[in-house]
Amino acid sequence: MAEQIARDAANAFASLKTLSNDQRSTALQKIHVNLLKQKDEILVANKKDMDNAIASNLSSSLVKRLDLSNSGKFDTMLQGILDVADLPDPVGKCTLARKLDEGLNLYRVTAPIGVLLIIFESRPEVIANITALAIKSGNAAILKGGKESYETFKVMSDIVNSTLAQETDVPGLAVQLIQSRDEVSGLLSQDRYIDLVIPRGSNELVRNIKDNTKIPVLGHADGICSIYVDNEFDMEKAKRVIIDSKTNYPAGCNAAEQLLVNSSIDEASLNEILAALVEAKITIHVTPEVKSLIRSSILEQNAAFIKDTVADSFDKEYLSLDISVTFVHSTEDAIKHINTHSSKHTECIITESKEKADKFLGGIDSAGIYWNCSTRFADGFRYGFGTEVGISTNKIHARGPVGLEGLMSYQYQLKGDGHIVGEYLGGGGNKVFVHEDLDI
Repeated sequence: MAEQIARDAANAFASLKTLSNDQRSTALQKIHVNLLKQKDEILVANKKDMDNAIASNLSSSLVKRLDLSNSGKFDTMLQGILDVADLPDPVGKCTLARKLDEGLNLYRVTAPIGVLLIIFESRPEVIANITALAIKSGNAAILKGGKESYETFKVMSDIVNSTLAQETDVPGLAVQLIQSRDEVSGLLSQDRYIDLVIPRGSNELVRNIKDNTKIPVLGHADGICSIYVDNEFDMEKAKRVIIDSKTNYPAGCNAAEQLLVNSSIDEASLNEILAALVEAKITIHVTPEVKSLIRSSILEQNAAFIKDTVADSFDKEYLSLDISVTFVHSTEDAIKHINTHSSKHTECIITESKEKADKFLGGIDSAGIYWNCSTRFADGFRYGFGTEVGISTNKIHARGPVGLEGLMSYQYQLKGDGHIVGEYLGGGGNKVFVHEDLDI
């Protein structure tokens, strides 16, 4: 069964990649219309999933990720479909044109990767995100949601499937939404037909998938994001950025989990930062050195929000209103600490010194490196990608929020007129043109 699903996706991809941008974008617009028409039905199903998750004592972070009605998430999800539809066509863009010989021209053109297998937990909006990006980029997609989002997944998948089959030129099997749990292990072995696996979920899910497939995997296991407050900093900027990074959406992989403070910051400033955190109901996990400088009034009045660090405090993704706090002595120390403990997701420096910021930006080995702005900006929607298939901490192919560009590869097209290598002298190989100079 898994082989048939994968083969069907590969066959659909062969047809999908030949469709025009208008055909692909029109399909997205129709999916948007039908999801909007059935919003009430989708949210009723989502409420069932929420109730089941709470009854099963699932973590608060998972429940928040599951909730489509939270903070306008449903409307944002639908807007993302339209935003993707309106983006320029990513397929067939010429990125290099080279004249190899008279009448022999080489072109490098963007092309879709092929068949994507996306396995995700809790986040039902992934259905819309991936469907939009896959269709727009000319990729086929197989989606498998977690059992905790089953009711929402079923309703949305039925809408997407019926829309594609009845109202669009996109092959019906170009996007397959798999509701059976039994198919996953079989799909992970289909490296003949599936080109890329994208897991979205827990550390355990991602690591399990990486250990059980030969197909390339794009994604990240953890979101351990850090903020470093330099001694040359603006207090108001620091408080705004830190609190937003932690409280805007604590369950997000781009929420800050570590706060590093320059040890030369004066005691009053340190206390002002920490007081702002506990006032925002953030539990701070502090090292003994930090705790020794916290004013007694803060300790006494906010005891429930101040805890001691433990062995893994700086290797932990809380996904809640918790943050670990420690001192570092310099920008170099901050870089060393982050490169050692972070998950290579997103890090931020808060400083008014361009020299130190540049050192931080150049020294951190993460997908996203920020200066005086919230880590929560690490998102495909906020980057202007329309939406994203996920965040990648990989260093090869795609990194950071992965939008349309991250779902593209490229091909070389060589156009000649009876040319053969036996007569090729290589005389024009160094002449490179911009794509307007040579017709593709």
